[in-house]
Amino acid sequence: MNILDKTKEELIRELRELQQENNSLKTLFNDISRLKKTEMALIASEIRYRSLFESAKDGILILDAETGMIVDVNPFLIDLLGFSHDQFIEKFIWEIGIFKDIIANHDKFLELKKKEYVRYNDLPLETKDGRIIHVEFVSNVYLADNQNVIQCNIRDISARIEIEKELIKAKVGAEESDRLKSAFLANMSHEIRTPMNGILGFAGLLKEPNLSGEKQQKYIRIIEKSGARMLNIINDIISISKIESGLMEVNISESNINEQIEYIYTFFKPEIEGKGIQFIFKNHLPFSKAIIRTDREKLFAILTNLVKNAIKYSEKGTIELGYDKKNEYLEFYVKDSGIGIDSHRQKAIFERFVQADISDEHAYQGAGLGLSISKAYVEMLGGKLWVESKKGIGSTFYFTIPCTIEVMRSDGITNSTTNDVMEPQVKHLKILIVEDDDTSDLLISIMLTEISREILHAKNGLEAIELCRNNPDMDLILMDIKMPVIDGYEATRQIRQFNKDVIVIAQSAYALTGDREKAIEAGCNEHLSKPVIKNELMSLIQKYFS
Repeated sequence: MNILDKTKEELIRELRELQQENNSLKTLFNDISRLKKTEMALIASEIRYRSLFESAKDGILILDAETGMIVDVNPFLIDLLGFSHDQFIEKFIWEIGIFKDIIANHDKFLELKKKEYVRYNDLPLETKDGRIIHVEFVSNVYLADNQNVIQCNIRDISARIEIEKELIKAKVGAEESDRLKSAFLANMSHEIRTPMNGILGFAGLLKEPNLSGEKQQKYIRIIEKSGARMLNIINDIISISKIESGLMEVNISESNINEQIEYIYTFFKPEIEGKGIQFIFKNHLPFSKAIIRTDREKLFAILTNLVKNAIKYSEKGTIELGYDKKNEYLEFYVKDSGIGIDSHRQKAIFERFVQADISDEHAYQGAGLGLSISKAYVEMLGGKLWVESKKGIGSTFYFTIPCTIEVMRSDGITNSTTNDVMEPQVKHLKILIVEDDDTSDLLISIMLTEISREILHAKNGLEAIELCRNNPDMDLILMDIKMPVIDGYEATRQIRQFNKDVIVIAQSAYALTGDREKAIEAGCNEHLSKPVIKNELMSLIQKYFS
């Protein structure tokens, strides 16, 4: 039919049909276009996911959620655990031994799947080469490619765990250090204030009128005892400082160990028996064969520290001092029936400023340095120091030193460090006291009054030099080292330029290793450490002027 023969209604109907066909075609084209875009987006997403999967800095393991078979593993996990790709793929997770703690079998796997989300904050895993690493393990169930899979993320936290351990260790150490510091400061305050109380208190009592001679001598003995205690604290602090700075020297000489044991026994016996404790000593070698080569002073200090320690922590029973010969070593021991030491404290007591009981329950004298110093001395002498102890029963301290037996000699000299009266054999000396401290100047002046015909005084090195120039007949100079203007070393050097004969005895409050050598190098004849002991000073003077 010709289009001209069609009615208006027919033409409108055909136009509508044609329009519907065009709309359907357009919709079809639109659907195909969207499908292509979705497909491209999925491909891009897959590429992006794969890229993230391959480059991830955590280990990733993909499991089939139905069977538990490993379907994928990323390179990071392969490198972390040391296994190859083929050792993972198409294996059931429980067949990989390193995961046995969390997925031991198929039933455990089903439990993992049922939970959908599982997290282990610290899971130890063993690598192929036997190393144990710590990991953070997280698993999630999700849908991929129309099937459920389980993705396991494994993050290596070994470094973090080590840092946490070090932080905990440092925290515990800091807390212990703070506790020890507090105990040490309290103890040192007590140790310093107690003898100072004795010194100042009884010095004040000496000024009382009509004081009897007996009381006067008693007060003087208390002052001397308190001063000795104060000096002992200072010596301990100096000794530990020398040890830690590497300045402590070892001076090897002949020493009769029986003589030392017996001297210590005689010295401490009154104090120990005064507490109601029995004191015993045992010498293994006969007197004539008890001479060895060692550092006499350090051996004496070790034994003295251990006996003092036994006295301090014992209230009853016995204290035994002795030694045995064991092959090439002498094994010394000090045994007591005191408070004993807890097993967890037996190593700590050899650390500085530590006591067996650092609580405030008991007030024990001492700065907590004796055992630390003794241990260092023993090791310097080539031996070792240890303790065997039971809480409430007692302790035995042992130490060894190498044993080299020497032939008996009879020319041993025992030095005294007391202020016992020595009859002066030297008289009429012209003496210069170089001292900027008035108290020290007065003390030395009183000590030297009996042997002097004239005593001159200088407050610094410059004054000393001028007095020596103006008094060429000077016999003796007591030279303090630490002074203003010019110190004792430089003053002695300059004096030696015009006076080679005058005797110069240096005196120093430092008492550090090397002081004597510096004094001798500067031109001094001798060196004394403060506090100056009258007997020692007189011995030196008699050495040069007898």
